Amino acid sequence: MEASENAEHENTRAKKPEIKLETAPADYRFPTTNQSRHCFSRYVEYHRCVAAKGEGAPECDKFAKYYRSLCPGEWVDRWNEQRENGTFPGPL
Repeated sequence: MEASENAEHENTRAKKPEIKLETAPADYRFPTTNQSRHCFSRYVEYHRCVAAKGEGAPECDKFAKYYRSLCPGEWVDRWNEQRENGTFPGPL
């Protein structure tokens, strides 16, 4: 590889945006490795927040991020469907 090609390759690599991966912080209420309950609680917390503060409230964004990182998509889809039908088992 020539010097100009090497410099161009370095510039391309340096311009890549940094990706920051995060998940929900540790929660003392859920000390075990099974995070099913943690997932469900974060989902409920998010929807309670939205009910109290309104759709798109920035205070609720962290809860959305938490449940989306913890919960399988199939569960969220089913829970959303249950909420729409009025059959969701949790306290909203």
